[in-house]
Amino acid sequence: MIKNSVYVLPHREECVESFQWLAKELGEVGGQASLCEGLFFDGVTDDEIERLFVEARDADYAEVSEAARKLAKQLRPKPRAEDLHPLEAQNAKLRKRLEEIIAIDFCNASGREGAEGLVASLAERIAAVRSPSDSKAPPLERIPKPEKRTWVTRTGVHVDRIASAWLIRRFIDPEATLKFVPAKGYVPRPGELRFDMYDAEFTHDGDRCTFEVLLERMGIVDPALRAIADIVHDIDLRDEKFAREETAGVRSSITGLCVVHRDDEARIAAGTALLDALYAFFSRRPAGRKGEGA
Repeated sequence: MIKNSVYVLPHREECVESFQWLAKELGEVGGQASLCEGLFFDGVTDDEIERLFVEARDADYAEVSEAARKLAKQLRPKPRAEDLHPLEAQNAKLRKRLEEIIAIDFCNASGREGAEGLVASLAERIAAVRSPSDSKAPPLERIPKPEKRTWVTRTGVHVDRIASAWLIRRFIDPEATLKFVPAKGYVPRPGELRFDMYDAEFTHDGDRCTFEVLLERMGIVDPALRAIADIVHDIDLRDEKFAREETAGVRSSITGLCVVHRDDEARIAAGTALLDALYAFFSRRPAGRKGEGA
């Protein structure tokens, strides 16, 4: 039996509702619960508390991602269809575990998209072995570049959202308006375009990050942008698919600017300077992978 426990969540509407339901359930079984808003007076700031939430969920997402990568290795060489049952069972457990983590991810940890992409990609690859004639993913539909639209994404932007926002403003919709909303419960207004969030018009597709999806959907062919896409992919999905030598430095830079800047627009502004420089770098030399080129 749990006695005299204290549970803490961010002061947000969905968190308050979760506590209200918990208090109701405790009352129904004869327990007591009090719901209150608190402040820390021992030098711990709200940002530090939020960081602890994010670190805990990122660690959970990292475990799921690593498990998905290990399962994916079992698909090489290609197994027989009749040997797929254990992989399918393990992938189902991974999906369930991922859903459990998402349910308690109250601070929008950046590892979510990568974990979701790896688990979805694993399911697609298993399906491809199971039914090769029917499981080939169709190419993404190309669309005209939108103009002067409001582009919506989740608060707490990290590498994929920072890079996607830069791509939108720099190469897709120069007069775009960016809007940052909570991860859950947002209902888009007419004409708004969502990116890198659940059920968005532009978001992860299989093992492609949002930046890659935007490039393909808009029909943008640019070796320098492809090189940046490789880096964003590897940082976001953590699968080392492209293994460029520049990735580690960009990862450190993005992590640093997210520590320095809490505001989303400030992060994107700092990220824009970084990505402009990276684009200039790749535009001046062949965009070979793994650091190739003079």
